[in-house]
Amino acid sequence: MSGFPTLFYKEVLRFWKVGFQTVAAPVITALLYLLIFSHVLESRVHVYETVSYTAFLVPGLVMMSLLQNAFANSSSSLIQSKVTGSIIFVLLPPISYRAFYLAYVLAALVRGLSVGAGVLLATLWFAPLQFAEPLWILAFALLGGSILASLGVIAGIWADKFDQLAAFQNFLIMPLTFLSGVFYSIHSLPPFWQQVSHWNPVFYMIDGFRHGFFGVSDVSPWQSLVIVATCLVLLSMLTLGMLKRGYKLRA
Repeated sequence: MSGFPTLFYKEVLRFWKVGFQTVAAPVITALLYLLIFSHVLESRVHVYETVSYTAFLVPGLVMMSLLQNAFANSSSSLIQSKVTGSIIFVLLPPISYRAFYLAYVLAALVRGLSVGAGVLLATLWFAPLQFAEPLWILAFALLGGSILASLGVIAGIWADKFDQLAAFQNFLIMPLTFLSGVFYSIHSLPPFWQQVSHWNPVFYMIDGFRHGFFGVSDVSPWQSLVIVATCLVLLSMLTLGMLKRGYKLRA
């Protein structure tokens, strides 16, 4: 694990040096979503009896921003290194595949949490939030960010060019996050689409995260925790297996 601190520092510094693009820009995007949706739907949509629609939106936008940026950090770092050929400088030192995995995932988690915290602070002006059960907030933020960071490592390893990575993001990550209950409760959907939503792991991340704020959710937070933790274990095993074999990284 001796190479872990250096690789972790390098990955954090990589996104922090362009913080306006990697942290500030996603916060502004989330604010635009909040302003548009809350203005249009505030008086028309009621999800929970004691929670306004604007307040309902905030945790979903925080978690969506956290997840998307955790994925973007690890995936973009790996694909850039592969395309430019600089990945060789990471592979040549005697860094174990476990240290490699932890460095990329934790750095991506730092970016995701930074963006999520920025969105939360910026949106507090628009809706007063409760913090009913903070431990649930922390648990789902860490688990969800780690899952998307692991997915980012998988996508970065699998993709050979930016077009393939864009396809992975546009056809998998974006639909999973936008169709996960960020802007609505799944109970407002027809029965068929409610069942479909229960197959979306991102739904459980956002629903459990929202439960930490309001103490209410569409499904039990314990059920969400089991599903999310299981997804993290499976994805971690898959990612570590790819790294151990050197899949698409070593000739």
